[in-house]
Amino acid sequence: MSNPTKTPERNTALTRNAISTFGIVVLVLSVASPLIGLTGAVPSAMVLGNGLGVPLAYVAVGAILLLFSIGFVAMSRQVTNAGALYAYVGRGLGIPMGLGAAGLALWAYTMIQIAAYGFFGVVFTGTINSWWGVEMPWYVATIGLIALVQIFGYLKIEVGTKVLLVVMVLEWTVMLVMAFAILIRGGAGEGFAVSEVWSPIGLVSGAAIIGLVFAFASMFGFEASAIYGEEARNPKKAVARATVISIAMITAFFAFTGWMLIVGYGPSNAIDAAAASLQSGDPAQYVFNAGATYLGPWAPDIMSIFVITSLFACTLAFHNGIARYQYTLARDGIFPKILSRTNVHGTPYMSSFLQTGTALALIILAVITNSDPILVVFFWGSGIAVVSIVTVYILTAVAIIVYFRRNPYVDRRAWNTTIAPVLSGLILIVVLYNIVANLDVLVATPKGEALLLASTAIVAFLLGVGLYALRRRSLSPEALADLAEEVM
Repeated sequence: MSNPTKTPERNTALTRNAISTFGIVVLVLSVASPLIGLTGAVPSAMVLGNGLGVPLAYVAVGAILLLFSIGFVAMSRQVTNAGALYAYVGRGLGIPMGLGAAGLALWAYTMIQIAAYGFFGVVFTGTINSWWGVEMPWYVATIGLIALVQIFGYLKIEVGTKVLLVVMVLEWTVMLVMAFAILIRGGAGEGFAVSEVWSPIGLVSGAAIIGLVFAFASMFGFEASAIYGEEARNPKKAVARATVISIAMITAFFAFTGWMLIVGYGPSNAIDAAAASLQSGDPAQYVFNAGATYLGPWAPDIMSIFVITSLFACTLAFHNGIARYQYTLARDGIFPKILSRTNVHGTPYMSSFLQTGTALALIILAVITNSDPILVVFFWGSGIAVVSIVTVYILTAVAIIVYFRRNPYVDRRAWNTTIAPVLSGLILIVVLYNIVANLDVLVATPKGEALLLASTAIVAFLLGVGLYALRRRSLSPEALADLAEEVM
């Protein structure tokens, strides 16, 4: 007989050896959701930014992220923690700063997920209306997606990964088939625009900073690779490989498809076509119309379906990431312990439910305040997210430098542990300054409102730091030993 006075321990462990390098890549690509960036950010960057030089802007941003990933990967070999950047910053700069980074990361992921939910509601209801003449409020579709994401968030991580893999393969296939169709047919007959697209002059032409801002806004999310370290097979290698592969794939996707769209319209018409799609209120038409021209009249309908499935993949991937951040904070004694419970599938189900509740509450708030799902929910959420996550990148770069300075014998490679983090940190500071300076363009609001939105990142950071003062006596010994190691 069991002892009736003893309370059975709740399971608080994630499933080990559940995800391969390939699985992490799938999850990261779902977070980054390049199809959404291609249909939304690329035409906007062309019109408002550096015109035909947009593909090169994506290559430049990819190079910056690869430079940052050198130190990130070196740190991932020293720290395996579902808290990811929170753990990295905590290990290098101390627990208070780590919690500040956690506040920023949670805020960034939550807001980009809310942005995707708003975008989904508009795209889904618009598609249903165009096909069958059925009208419904955008938030009805969004709430339905929230419920579906919660179902997959409760199941084994492998189940969600398999679903995301199918979705991702279909999305990438149709876009790459369109791009190769343009390549094979020679586009609009104006040549391949090599000098216009790939010249360094194109990178700095027009409002070059705006182009880079849009590119950065549509490419972040690769750092999610570290979130799944505790569930990965051979995490020291899997996180490193998945990070580099993901950045390379995302960069190549944007560069090639963006270039081929210019070839497809012809360099003399591409910017006007992008502008027309923006004026119509549906920038995705820039891609859909090219699909109809080079693949057939069936392509826009298929592409609209894949935008919808891409948004599902994006929201599910962010749901999993946020749930694991909250789970780690609960396990470490910062959040209530109930959020560290895992179910029979090894997933943090209580944290998953909280994440769903948070998303639902924010969507309901948007409905109550009659906020436009695109102009407010999507644009504001995206802008806040990119400011917050780039700030976390900067903190991480500094933490990496400090950690390896204090622990020089764990990795003697100066390029990986000092030079690359210093260079990427300085570049990211410049990037953050320009993102904030041009945020009004990204979020389509007056400058004052844009700066107010950017200031929410400061609030998120300070709330995270404040948690340490409130909960430091509740920190678990394991968290103190892990995060404070070599910091004091």
